[in-house]
Amino acid sequence: MSTHAKRERLLLADLLETEGPDAPTLCEGWNTRDLAAHVVVRERRPDAAGGILIKQLAPRLERVMTEFTEKPYEELIQLIRTGPPRFSPFSLKQIDEASNAIEFYVHTEDVRRAQPDWTPRELDSVFQDALWSRLERGARLMGRGAPTGLVLRRPNGQTAVAHRGTPVVTVTGEPSELVMFVHGRQNAADVELEGDKDAIAKLHEAKQLGI
Repeated sequence: MSTHAKRERLLLADLLETEGPDAPTLCEGWNTRDLAAHVVVRERRPDAAGGILIKQLAPRLERVMTEFTEKPYEELIQLIRTGPPRFSPFSLKQIDEASNAIEFYVHTEDVRRAQPDWTPRELDSVFQDALWSRLERGARLMGRGAPTGLVLRRPNGQTAVAHRGTPVVTVTGEPSELVMFVHGRQNAADVELEGDKDAIAKLHEAKQLGI
């Protein structure tokens, strides 16, 4: 596993262990046990994980998720720590980094930012650049459901168009915060929004951001 994905994986596992199985998360309707089960199912049950994107497979995903949430919490955390099985595409270094660096970063923040005493986490510039690189490539996918035009901007001026349309809202922040925003965590992201007030309000309440 590559550095960023491995680091975020272990941070997530440690945090889930510290908070216990019943702590809140930013994922609506999920506590930490639910989130841990999701991470494990995504990596270890591709036959069910497709339900995340394909509606026809959603009932199977729900059944498998129920099965995994009933497992001992400590077992779920250990499965996250040890990583995907050898036959999983996620066991390949390139796929792990491309798919899991952001996945585990967002879910770590889902747990951290749902706690009342959370504090901002300082990320190194190398990781911020890696997040931006992935954000640039995936911006159109993540922003396809935006109700307005959407432009993402780093403090250094780099921009990425996430959705074409008018009126346009420009969201400025560090790549890590922009990642949270386009993954549907708008109200938990430390960003500045510029544009029409009504458009900004619609964007803040949009449920269609992310996958």
